[in-house]
Amino acid sequence: SKLAALFQHPLYNIPIPEVTEKDKLFVVNPMEKFSLRSSGSDEWVSSSKAETLLPTGKTAYDTYPAWLKFHVGINRYELYPRQDPLMPTLLQDLATQRIVSSVQKSGGTQLKLIMTFPNYGQALFKPMKQTRDQETPIDFFYFSDFERHNAEIAAFHLDRILDFRRIPPVSGRLVNITKEIRDITTDKKLAKTFFISPAGNICFYGECSYYCSTEHALCGKPDKLEGSMAALLPDKTLAKRRSWRSPWRRSYHKSKKAEWELNPNYCAQVRETPPYNRGHRLLDLIDMTVLDFLMGNMDRHHYETFEKFGNDTFLLHLDNGRGFGTHSRDEPSILAPLQQCCSIKKSTYLRLQLLATQPFRLSDLLREALATDPLAPVLAEPHLQALDRRLGKVLAVVGRCLAG
Repeated sequence: SKLAALFQHPLYNIPIPEVTEKDKLFVVNPMEKFSLRSSGSDEWVSSSKAETLLPTGKTAYDTYPAWLKFHVGINRYELYPRQDPLMPTLLQDLATQRIVSSVQKSGGTQLKLIMTFPNYGQALFKPMKQTRDQETPIDFFYFSDFERHNAEIAAFHLDRILDFRRIPPVSGRLVNITKEIRDITTDKKLAKTFFISPAGNICFYGECSYYCSTEHALCGKPDKLEGSMAALLPDKTLAKRRSWRSPWRRSYHKSKKAEWELNPNYCAQVRETPPYNRGHRLLDLIDMTVLDFLMGNMDRHHYETFEKFGNDTFLLHLDNGRGFGTHSRDEPSILAPLQQCCSIKKSTYLRLQLLATQPFRLSDLLREALATDPLAPVLAEPHLQALDRRLGKVLAVVGRCLAG
């Protein structure tokens, strides 16, 4: 396995700083146990009510479901550890746990559902809108592009291969629209949008600002629908997140350009603006730029951080559905932060160089990672080939910076 060899490489074993209590997102009561009521109901209770005895040698932590262990493990430096023994279980849960509730997520331009499991875990479901081999038409603006479920899955694995680990775990899943959405939803607005198409397929379209209409309905075959299931981050009431507008945000206008597109010295003023004037925030943003260029995502207008850790923490790379839309052309403007600032973390640069070598070719690694997903093949082959070409272009930009 190339992937196993990659994660054994010294560049993937650079230790993170020591994690103290204040560096953890949550401080957990080590005595608090959790168990599902044995009566067969889906109610989940804490130890004070459950009166359960732990098997010898087990700690309370062992009773936590995978999603809760994931939340408890988040710290200032990483969303999840490199060699995370939890990851296979978490991905398996997202793909197979019984769905007990499906409601539409409010806000956003496209339909997304929040699905709940019997162990109180939750996932964000993005349904399939187009087939793997459809490219975004060249006349489309980036902001009118569909969000792709397979891009969310591929982005999670790519982010992990780059060793950023800033995207919550995502798995593909084949959902039964009738049993796992329509029959169990308590969302009255969503319930009103189900219908049977002339072809006899079950369809629905929900409520949202752009693509929620009969013309943009999501239809099963006859009621099976592919989608991505992303593990939800801790509720914002428990772990506040701050949303930051990207300095290299696009104008979201058909003819206006953003300031960074007009001013070649734009980076100089970003470097003087908090939080980019100190610490590693700008370098973290450039990491995100590299990820976005590799997958062709032009839609990175904001990013988030956990408020508890202030400015000295990683960026969350959320909402990647507009990646992997085109493989036949690259979008050099995505690399503007790297080109204008001529800065990149040494560790990122060394890993990118490694991923351009034959034993660790990026396309091979992502192909291997995606082969285990329930919806494999997740990406059409030309998208994987495009990764190697784009990686070459990133390295060329850094090379020019070093030569300059």
